[in-house]
Amino acid sequence: MLWTFDGSLHSSAADEKLLQMHPFKIEGRFKFGLVPNLNRSLGIDGNLIGFTDSEIAVPHFCYPVNAPAIGFEGCILYCFLPECGEMVFASNPESCAETYVYPLAERFEDFMRLVITCGSANPVEQIVWMSRAQFDQHLQNERALRTAEQIARIGKLREELKLSPMDNPYEYVKASQTHFDGSQIPYSDAYYDILGQER
Repeated sequence: MLWTFDGSLHSSAADEKLLQMHPFKIEGRFKFGLVPNLNRSLGIDGNLIGFTDSEIAVPHFCYPVNAPAIGFEGCILYCFLPECGEMVFASNPESCAETYVYPLAERFEDFMRLVITCGSANPVEQIVWMSRAQFDQHLQNERALRTAEQIARIGKLREELKLSPMDNPYEYVKASQTHFDGSQIPYSDAYYDILGQER
């Protein structure tokens, strides 16, 4: 199931086996976000697809304020932003790009299709700074290193969620990033202080 931020409920290929509803407050009204829990819902080790379930214990300076966490890959946070509906973001304090927070998918279902296609969250997150040739090479290298267990987990995700791989993942992610207005991102005071930027 997929819940929109106007409180309505819609059907989608990604169902309740993966997603649980988690309320949080936006502009004084309760809305619904999507909080995936791969370990509890599907028994999948998130490490095998590039991120682990967790809460934000010690936030890095660039983590957006009040961002519900999907999971982590080292210090990279995968999250939602209440201000941006169902979009999935990455926040990387060691970013190679010109920004520390950037969209990866228009909705969580698409994010999981990207993970299924690329084998993990890592290639998806790195698209922000890569050329198409760099991405293709990185994906080829990742596939060469993929274990039988990782391949089986991706197959389980695809079967359980009834999701098809994403056509042209590089173009999809780049298009989402090109059209995104970064002024919507709610940064902390620490972000502006560390970078010496005006609030």
